[in-house]
Amino acid sequence: MLIRRERTGDNAAIDAVHRSAFAREFANANGDRPPGSPAPTADPVEVGLVRQLRDSSGWMPTLSMVAESHDDIVGHVCLTRAGVGPFPVLALGPIGVRADAQAHGIGSALMHAALGAADALDEPLVGLLGSLDYYPRFGFVPGVRLGITPDQADWTSHFQIRALAAYDPEIKGEFRYADPFYEL
Repeated sequence: MLIRRERTGDNAAIDAVHRSAFAREFANANGDRPPGSPAPTADPVEVGLVRQLRDSSGWMPTLSMVAESHDDIVGHVCLTRAGVGPFPVLALGPIGVRADAQAHGIGSALMHAALGAADALDEPLVGLLGSLDYYPRFGFVPGVRLGITPDQADWTSHFQIRALAAYDPEIKGEFRYADPFYEL
């Protein structure tokens, strides 16, 4: 497996990764379908979110990465510009691994690559909304422990922060994602 930066021609494969990775969650969120009924025609929100992020001022092409196996893109993660008050920080997500490639360490490899790249660029921290069971293994802690809360109160329970080497404890306050996160 190879982790590399996203390239211009990767968009369709990245869409397919998120479509596959989030299809079950999307189907469950829209109600389980009876056997034999057609699949939903709309994409999971993560597919459109990546597209919108690419067109936003928060997009950081150096921090959009794919996992490639035998010349086939099987995973994707991106970090985008966010802010805590006047401090520029990063937001992680979406991250997805194609359903047929899950449980083989690809998501972990993408996480390590993304966090390592952010650290190498002297970014202070990464914030995300996500599983309280999965992300702590990568050093994420509840944002409230560091005095950082999301600007949407209902996100607080799953909002987490990973401090990096350039972290400054003075960074406190409300975390603001790139605009496309609020347009979902």
